[in-house]
Amino acid sequence: MTKRERVICALNHRQPDHVPYNIIWTEQEKDKMANFYGDPDFDDKIGNCIKMSGDDCEFNNVGNECYQDNFGIVWDRSGVDKDIGVIKNLVLPEPDLSGFSLPPVNEKLLRKKYEELMIEKKKDKFVFGSIGFSMFERAWTLCGMENTLMYMLCEKEFLHELLDMICERNLKIIEIGLEYDIDGFHFGDDWGQQKGMIMGAPLWREFIKPRMKRMYEKVKERGLYVSQHSCGDIQTVFDDVVEIGLDCYQTFQPEIYDIEACKKAYGDKLTFWGGISTQQLLASASPDKVESEIRRITAILNQNGGYILSPTHAVEVDVPAENMDRFIQVAKSL
Repeated sequence: MTKRERVICALNHRQPDHVPYNIIWTEQEKDKMANFYGDPDFDDKIGNCIKMSGDDCEFNNVGNECYQDNFGIVWDRSGVDKDIGVIKNLVLPEPDLSGFSLPPVNEKLLRKKYEELMIEKKKDKFVFGSIGFSMFERAWTLCGMENTLMYMLCEKEFLHELLDMICERNLKIIEIGLEYDIDGFHFGDDWGQQKGMIMGAPLWREFIKPRMKRMYEKVKERGLYVSQHSCGDIQTVFDDVVEIGLDCYQTFQPEIYDIEACKKAYGDKLTFWGGISTQQLLASASPDKVESEIRRITAILNQNGGYILSPTHAVEVDVPAENMDRFIQVAKSL
């Protein structure tokens, strides 16, 4: 069975011959691992089963470790987070769309990324087109988190209009991606906290669900798989995302979810991607503990397929290289 076939097997809730796995790194951790192995190309050799690409977001260095994206948002990367950063400005400080427009889709950049993705598919990878900051995150990065949550209550018309604009732009990106021989589409959009959802399930259903449904349907019409990333606890909307067409939920945090109960309730409906905690286990446990937990969690989540073994987030710089080396060794053996 090929790596791509193993992912498809997991997504179809069938038992693969080996558990498909995937690791995404922050740049600092990737550099650490390259030094650990003495090989700058180590990531190409560890056996990852998935590759994703397709976002047209660009970042320009504006000085002082700050980067401005094509939406006009300035990201300060002078702190701990060197990959994304924290926002320094509000593009939409008031609930007013007068004269505002989202940046045009950068078709040239998108097509370049998809052409590169097709090369990865030839290397036996399951390939996802992807959009990060796909709905709620795009709104709050433009307006501010607190403002966006308030607008859900007191500026509903404005927020609906803004989310529709974001959705229409995303649909154009999806349409370009669907011209290529991809296997599915992956959406990034954090909705959860450590306990419960940021905006609560009712407001998620009012503002986020209808737009995600439109995007999922665009992918499902082509018979492709849909994957959704959200950190935090979103269990209250598992039935909703299944209803609108979700195949795979990433990232599945064991410090938040009862993994046995979730597998029992949703194991035939959702493939879980993640399961190995970057927040706790990988950052602080011994390599032996990392191995035992990977084996325990995989034994639960991989019953009848439906599991992609992975750290629960892009691996941060606080994770010891020895722990990730053990992760890779164990993943290859399962």
